[in-house]
Amino acid sequence: MMKPKREIVSRRNRPAKEALSHELIVKTAYDLLKEEGTSGMSMRKIAKQLDTGPSSLYVYVKNLQELSSYVLDLGLGELHLPELTDDNWKEQLSQTLYGYAMLLIEQPGLAELSLRTIPIGDNAFRLNEYLLAVLQKGGIFSASAAWGTDLLLLYVSSVALEKAARSSDQMERTQNYYNEADSVRFPLMNSLKKEFFSGDIDSKERFFWGIEVILQGILQMQQRGRS
Repeated sequence: MMKPKREIVSRRNRPAKEALSHELIVKTAYDLLKEEGTSGMSMRKIAKQLDTGPSSLYVYVKNLQELSSYVLDLGLGELHLPELTDDNWKEQLSQTLYGYAMLLIEQPGLAELSLRTIPIGDNAFRLNEYLLAVLQKGGIFSASAAWGTDLLLLYVSSVALEKAARSSDQMERTQNYYNEADSVRFPLMNSLKKEFFSGDIDSKERFFWGIEVILQGILQMQQRGRS
């Protein structure tokens, strides 16, 4: 019995593999992040997706932390920043931060990255420059503006990660635990158990309340700095 002939496929007939580059590595990592979350962003998985070895990636990025910074910056490229106007500066700031929150919520992996790393690149710089310009319209300068911008972005990231990670069932169970807590041992918490879960969702009342609280603190510290 004759053995079937093995078909030989020439390497020349295969589609050419895209040349490895910094941009390709970052884009591949970002795609994996959107598909699998942060668990997909390992050097091994990225290298496998690119049909290469993990060691090849370190020619273009120092480590996973640096790569994460570039990936986060790439994600920020999808954020729309409205044109700066002479309108209410607080409204402009709040709406911009809400847009940032929505971007992070829609991509849970991006929300997690925003708390684990600092983005590197023009998209992050563009967001920071915009927020600093808005704060300047409100009379906030120098360290108050720099530290305030960082605090506002951290607030949005934490809110986005919480909302992206939790389900409605989880929130319902948590609320039940609060309702069943011992009112003798935790009297203050018991008296405010409804307020813990209050806030109009449609109007984003609680989200904007948090921004206003932070802004009031920043303004107060700015005034102290001038005295």
